[in-house]
Amino acid sequence: MTIIALPVDQRVIDIDSRRFASIEKALVELITNSDDSYSRLEQQGQETSGKILIKYERHQRGAVLTVCDQAEGMSFDRLHSVLSYGGPHSQMARGEVGGRGYFGRGLKQAVYGLGYGWIETIYRGMLARVDLFRDDKGVYLFDDWDHDRFALEKDYMRLGIPENGNGSLVTIVIDNPLVNIPYFRSLVKAICNNIYLRDIMQRRMVEIINLNQTGKKQTRMRLHYEEPEAEIMIGPDEQSTFKHGAQLYSFCLTLKKVMDVELTLKGDERTNGLLVISGTAVLDCQFFEFENQLGTEFLFGTVNCPGLAEMLAAGHPVISDEREGLNLKDPFVAAFARAVSAMVRDTIKSEQIRLSHVDHAVVSQRTKSMIERILQRMNQIAVEDLGIILSPGPRSGQSASFDPDRQPALRFSTPFYHRRPQQVFRVSILANRQQLIAQEILSFVYELPDSIMVQPLIEDLAVGDLPDHGRFQWTVRGMEIGAKGSIGVTSGPYSAFCEIVIAEDTSKHGYSQPSGKAPRPWDADNSTALFRGYELRNLDNDMDRVVYSIEERLILINTEAPTVRLYVDGQGRFKDGARLLLAELLLDVMTDELSRRYVDRSMQKGQSDIYRQGEQDLIRRYGVEVHSLLLKA
Repeated sequence: MTIIALPVDQRVIDIDSRRFASIEKALVELITNSDDSYSRLEQQGQETSGKILIKYERHQRGAVLTVCDQAEGMSFDRLHSVLSYGGPHSQMARGEVGGRGYFGRGLKQAVYGLGYGWIETIYRGMLARVDLFRDDKGVYLFDDWDHDRFALEKDYMRLGIPENGNGSLVTIVIDNPLVNIPYFRSLVKAICNNIYLRDIMQRRMVEIINLNQTGKKQTRMRLHYEEPEAEIMIGPDEQSTFKHGAQLYSFCLTLKKVMDVELTLKGDERTNGLLVISGTAVLDCQFFEFENQLGTEFLFGTVNCPGLAEMLAAGHPVISDEREGLNLKDPFVAAFARAVSAMVRDTIKSEQIRLSHVDHAVVSQRTKSMIERILQRMNQIAVEDLGIILSPGPRSGQSASFDPDRQPALRFSTPFYHRRPQQVFRVSILANRQQLIAQEILSFVYELPDSIMVQPLIEDLAVGDLPDHGRFQWTVRGMEIGAKGSIGVTSGPYSAFCEIVIAEDTSKHGYSQPSGKAPRPWDADNSTALFRGYELRNLDNDMDRVVYSIEERLILINTEAPTVRLYVDGQGRFKDGARLLLAELLLDVMTDELSRRYVDRSMQKGQSDIYRQGEQDLIRRYGVEVHSLLLKA
């Protein structure tokens, strides 16, 4: 056997192989190659089985992956050409055949990127094999076993190819320590959701076997993509054209909209966006002029343009060399993108209007914790540095009226439970589900002695798991007179606490108020914190970006303000990338309120220039600290 260096620039294949340090990316290439091979046979009028079989065996520090088809197979000479062709030398780039993948560069990079492996193929009764590996110096090598040979019956069985048929089997041993080794279920999900494989799974029988199954027969699982339920906004397959040069090119578009379904907005498992197809080739998934813009979060579809593959075969750079999608700088692609954008513009504009008026928005858990630290720090500054101390009560010493009808995000039915020993009673927390989203987590804190028993003793609960009325109850019983403690509930910036006291002298009825009357409406907690929390709330105007609510002691960030709305997606989430804006808004409103309260205690009350000067002084003293707290990685 002769071992030969791969007849490709070693630096090029080294760079390409690093892009394939992913089992999912390698599978895209291998499955796509098999599908292309079937398509070429079908174009010749031949019947095909369309079967593509994946086998996966996971180990603690590596894995073994195989992909088998019953398509064309390759002769010994053709197998050699796969090792040397790449980029402009591929059959698709030369316009000889259809195809996708990495245009003649993907098969070997898929093997080298994961570790090492071999390709076995049967063509017209002859078996050829090539082993791909690297030496101890990192040189990319192959061994072609010198020649092909007649295929035996056991070869057909081992490769999963019908006798006298053609096909190929690629085996990869994954030993690259940089490669993530997914569990079987995770791999299945990644394959089924991959944008480059969805159309293949519709027309081919793509199956996978888990070789780690023990104690029972290994079963095949059929892979397919489940499209979310949606209504059609444009199409299906509505025809249109665009002009490039002196010629008209056609395309067809289908645009759909989901309701109450969260789509994945980026990555190879993206479920929103327009899947760009040309023939059998999936080239991209995006929204062109409206990419990453408000109004596209609930939209998805396909756009099929045969001209893209024709231009690619003619040598035009319609996609990037790294296959990261369409090359929008190419004149043909630019004309195509303008036509598609014009076709979907009205639908997206309508969605933008619908989604732009967000009543409430939320931030990620990490950003929440950062904001909470800022509020704690500014409350500390108010008391310790500026001597601003509020009196307890709903108005915090202010003359402004307070709306008792507004319910908080979290509240106990009563903040104080005074009960007799051995008496079984219920403690209820009420969550306002209009202010909290279903994915929010309620965290419970128990500070109770052993003599006070609580059921159920759970630590957290998703808001979505609450009943529609938002009530959650505990059953409580105290055993000893004088025992006392508390239960607290937090969710992001919101919190509520209740106190429990077990006493001999108490009401026999167990109501939270005398005579069994329902508790009065919530007015505010008795905290003396100047900045009790924050909300991203629609203030019904587009002028104020942020205001301070004296009555609620909340910082209200206006989701209707254009600069704020820009960073709130259609699902009511404030983007983490806009933390700088949050820092500016929080600093602006907090320093303004602190300055006003500080100056109002002096003889300079009412002088606007003194207020502004005080605000600037506070920004200089604490601005860097606020930004640092919110912009930590």
